[in-house]
Amino acid sequence: MSPPVGGSKSESFTARFLGSASSGVLELVLFHPVDTVAKRLMSNQSKIFLPSNSFAQNKAALDVVLFKEAANQKFLQKYASLFPGLGFAAGYKVTQRVYKYGGQPFVRDYFDKHHRSLFLDTFGEKTGKTIMHATAGSVVGIGEIALLPLDVLKIKRQTNPEAFRGRGFLSIVRDEGWGLYRGAGWTAARNAPGSFALFGGSAFVKEYIFGLEDYSKATLFQNTCASVGGAVASITVAAPLDVVKTRIQNRNFENPESGMNIIKNLIKQEGFGGFFKGLTPKILVVGPKLMFSFTVAQQLIPKFDKMLRGESEQKATA
Repeated sequence: MSPPVGGSKSESFTARFLGSASSGVLELVLFHPVDTVAKRLMSNQSKIFLPSNSFAQNKAALDVVLFKEAANQKFLQKYASLFPGLGFAAGYKVTQRVYKYGGQPFVRDYFDKHHRSLFLDTFGEKTGKTIMHATAGSVVGIGEIALLPLDVLKIKRQTNPEAFRGRGFLSIVRDEGWGLYRGAGWTAARNAPGSFALFGGSAFVKEYIFGLEDYSKATLFQNTCASVGGAVASITVAAPLDVVKTRIQNRNFENPESGMNIIKNLIKQEGFGGFFKGLTPKILVVGPKLMFSFTVAQQLIPKFDKMLRGESEQKATA
């Protein structure tokens, strides 16, 4: 049997779990405030900067959008206001990264074992490997809708905290039920191409730019470059549906709005450019979050695997 696509052997479940979980924790600590800023910019439907306003007035308007009720507070209070829903964010982000970064290799291994010839015969050796990684990412991205309730609660806490009205997590789950999966179709439609581009872009860089046969042997620099390529492609491809998804999820629980209605109003009121609201700040400040976590996961999973295999071999020879 030929070696697995992109690697000489598959990493263990434990290594994939530890590497992806570590990336999620580190990402959360460093980038949660950035994520809050991006979500609030995407949710804002009014113009922030007006030519007729002074610099101070425009800055005050931006502060209201970004910091909400803490807009007129001191720096530390403003910064603290960028951490709403941290509990939801922690649960969602770590679980998501474990599922996505740890799960994609299992789907890729399945394709490699059962459908390798289909990919390689259809697309050729190099392109087939890249498409296999991308397709595995897309499948995992669609399945990510299982985590949607945690994502919904995180976004509402970041952009619309009044929707909670003092209710706790269990109370909201009990009251809202399947309503927490509102926008699941739009989320899947956004995740499928986004995850395809993320893992496909990364594999493309490793395959075509660095010529790696075993992706797990990529250096830190190579993993970083691969993550940059994948992240920028993913964010750009998913941007329009990401705006729709965010606006579906940030509304009050009792006042939902359909995705088609949001699209219609967005085109009417903001034009097609509204679909790419927040794209530039997302690439500049949220992009590094994805690049960072993906790089950490790609770097740590093989290292954890090597460490764990070494420990197993030592125990076996002892």
